[in-house]
Amino acid sequence: MLPFIVASIFVAASVTGWLLLFPPKRRPSPRQRRLLLIGAGTALLAGAPALLVRLLRPRQMVPAFDDSSRPEDPQIAALLQGEQLVPPPPLPPLAFATAEVELLRPMLSQADRDWQRLDQDFARRLLVVFNVMRARHGYEMALLEGYRSPERQDRLAAAGNHVSNARAFQSFHQYGLAADCAFIREGKLVISERDPWAMRGYQLYGEAAEAVGMVWGGRWTMMDFGHTELRTRDTRA
Repeated sequence: MLPFIVASIFVAASVTGWLLLFPPKRRPSPRQRRLLLIGAGTALLAGAPALLVRLLRPRQMVPAFDDSSRPEDPQIAALLQGEQLVPPPPLPPLAFATAEVELLRPMLSQADRDWQRLDQDFARRLLVVFNVMRARHGYEMALLEGYRSPERQDRLAAAGNHVSNARAFQSFHQYGLAADCAFIREGKLVISERDPWAMRGYQLYGEAAEAVGMVWGGRWTMMDFGHTELRTRDTRA
């Protein structure tokens, strides 16, 4: 719709300018001049609201590509260039439906945890982080949610800001470029940020995620310690 309006304005302005610069030998009648002015004015008035909305609308919550880089960790760089890592064995569905988990992460039992639905590059980096957390720090990790449909994103946003403040296509989850993760201790999910062991793990997780070029939610104003995302040039705000 917007390209059509812009094209209409351009055509109207071009015709008006041509007639002003190169008037025809036979001058148009007063009626013809009025019709020409009315047509140009109508095109401008029709396009103005759309242009104003386009210029004044708030930006989407999906941020632009961030080309900043962090110092490369040799071990992580080797893992990124190494063999293909495989996702860890999935936890049983009941692990995501306990009262403690539902209290901290409402509707998590309905989340998508299929690694195949994630962007391939993002999944590879996340698996490297999982490997580093296990081998270097002794933390086993689990994927809580990866890809998220636009419909589910809107349902989460409708539940309140304490669940999500992003609506459909305002989150990297819709592009398979974000994941929420937590820790496994004695076979159970540990999500609580009040657990010192988990909080230490989140800090290490954030460092490892940033080392492979991902963004960590623990640095946001509204902190989301288990969230990581990969911002790419192909994602549009």
